[in-house]
Amino acid sequence: MAQAAVVHGSELREMTSQQLDELLATHPEVVFARTSPQQKLAIVEACQRAGSIVAVTGDGVNDSPALKKADIGIAMGVNGSDVSKQAADMILLDDNFASIVLGIEEGRLIFDNLKKSIIYTITSNVPELLPFLIYIAFGFPLALSTVCILLIDLVTDMVPAISLAYEKAETDIMSRRPRNPKTERLVNLKLVMLAYAQIGVLQALAGFFCYFVVYYENGWKPRELYGVRTRWDNKNETGIADSLGIVWGYEERKLLEYTSQTAFFVTIVILQWGDLIICKTRKLSIFQQGMDNHVLNFGLFFETAVTALLVYIPGMALLKLYPIELYCWIIGIPFIILTIVLDEVRKYLIRQNPGGWVERVSYY
Repeated sequence: MAQAAVVHGSELREMTSQQLDELLATHPEVVFARTSPQQKLAIVEACQRAGSIVAVTGDGVNDSPALKKADIGIAMGVNGSDVSKQAADMILLDDNFASIVLGIEEGRLIFDNLKKSIIYTITSNVPELLPFLIYIAFGFPLALSTVCILLIDLVTDMVPAISLAYEKAETDIMSRRPRNPKTERLVNLKLVMLAYAQIGVLQALAGFFCYFVVYYENGWKPRELYGVRTRWDNKNETGIADSLGIVWGYEERKLLEYTSQTAFFVTIVILQWGDLIICKTRKLSIFQQGMDNHVLNFGLFFETAVTALLVYIPGMALLKLYPIELYCWIIGIPFIILTIVLDEVRKYLIRQNPGGWVERVSYY
């Protein structure tokens, strides 16, 4: 059977809807010649019944029904009629069909960058939520304050999240198959699972590791912190001893608690460096993509500088932020490396085995 078919308008006039559907199903390439406006509309409807996303170009009044019915109608801006322009979804200002390809590429880039910005933004929800769950379930002193959460969401994360809108297109953007609009949503289960179950968990682990290190450096082992929440927050409780037997008063305990919260806050910001870097690409390696997004590079510097100012400038005690030791900044670096390595491995497996298990479960 021939792969391509040419159907004249006179032949199409004699065909039923079922025959037209069979023609489209059995021939991947079909040329329709000398068709009437009604036949153009019938062709669009048949392609849509087959599950295709249909684009129609036209410039005349007779093209209007098909332009209106198509998933995207494209009218000519120079030679097109006013009726066709009103019926279309897009107008080519230069009447150049190559502009359609550029428009598709730009649309894919916008869709990609929106996904990248979303996954970057929601990842920090996990280390922001878990401290409250641990606080309630296990009775540890609160690891992250509400003020710190607001500072992450409304201050340190804003510029980096916006910077992903300036990310250039990945080199494979036009070689991908068109996405399925019924299953490939802007936010899907794979995106949420990658953000929450992998990257977010690593951030939470890093935060709690730094949290416990701060307490340990001040004489508190984790077992002494377990279940101490009620007594810890009681202003009248003055007899709580640490692992070394030293008794801590309420003000001393709160100062240590706020310092550990500051360390947890800084660790999340540091882990967001790695999150921002891996969010630059969905499939390609970061080494293929490069680091020439200057807005993103500024975003890395911005969130670091703002965090340092919040921690070290005088008067931040009003926000319950206190100066921390240098090791609190360094603790998160191995977790950044681990985040990048794991994501590079994931992307490598996707590139090496297209359509494989890793792509099916993690390519958002």
